Amino acid sequence: MRRSTRATGVAARSARHRRPSVAVAATAALTLGLAGCGSAAEAPEEAAATGPATVEIEDNHGTQTVPVPPTSVVATDNRTFELLDSWGVELSAGAVALMPADLSYKTDDSVIDLGTHNEPDLEAVVAAEPDLIVNGQRFSQYHEDFRKLVPDAAIVELDPRDGEPFADELKRQTLALGEIFGHEDDAQQLVDDFDAAAERVIAAYDPADTVMAVLTSGGEISYVAPSTGRTLGPLYDILGLTPALEVAAEDESHGDDISVEAIAEADPDWVLVMDRDAGVAANSGEAYTPANELLAGSQALQNTTAVRDGQIVYAPQDTYLNEGILTYTEFLDTLADAMEASN
Repeated sequence: MRRSTRATGVAARSARHRRPSVAVAATAALTLGLAGCGSAAEAPEEAAATGPATVEIEDNHGTQTVPVPPTSVVATDNRTFELLDSWGVELSAGAVALMPADLSYKTDDSVIDLGTHNEPDLEAVVAAEPDLIVNGQRFSQYHEDFRKLVPDAAIVELDPRDGEPFADELKRQTLALGEIFGHEDDAQQLVDDFDAAAERVIAAYDPADTVMAVLTSGGEISYVAPSTGRTLGPLYDILGLTPALEVAAEDESHGDDISVEAIAEADPDWVLVMDRDAGVAANSGEAYTPANELLAGSQALQNTTAVRDGQIVYAPQDTYLNEGILTYTEFLDTLADAMEASN
């Protein structure tokens, strides 16, 4: 099961706070003894030589010098929350209001909540005294605000860049964070898992089958454009999917206003679905109509091949608030299972 648990985070955190071993203490004592034999002028040089370690990370704004390990971390990029939680990374502050309900940060009172991107409490980040801010996605617009509020903090933004292959951008983010937090092997494993899941879909998929991606929100079914559409659009390029309908995207966040009748007329063999309300309602407690009920209740869609053959695949419930490599891997494995079963 991919979801992180609070126990995993606590174990990782406690490991970072263990008292030094006798050997380490003895080595420190010996070092102090030797320092006393040298001149006073040597002490600052030795201190500089053993100063805090850093790593150079190429992000969307250039080369960033990041302390490793960072001592106070702020996270605002939705794609990173689940990943950091699974690695047991402590947060001093973050966009807790935007986090999926099952992450440990949601119930950790020590994490300062910066609110949502619509009504952020940016000044609250000052109290966290961060030396690293993992910023991006919905909070990317506040990069310069963070720079002014905490000028000494390293700010790393690893959002997928326009014009770059989306899969490569997900991997870039994962590997960079693995380097920062000392989880290089774990990061590489996540990349390998993602690639393996994608390869399963590619092997099982018949390019003669057409695919439609939709987003459900506010009781409506909306079209998601290939390549450019929110979340599901990039899968067309990653997997080589054949679109059932190609219309330019207008609203990547909430889907495009194309009639259900037009979707039905395209008669897709497969339908991929992201339920926006499911992700939002899990945090707000608001009532909503699940995507599967909306599709089942649409008379226009009942005669499509996808509905008739049961070839509808739903993204994980929290996808709209997540969209990281773990979420994509889970969805790709689910899609591969469905396509393999249809062969």
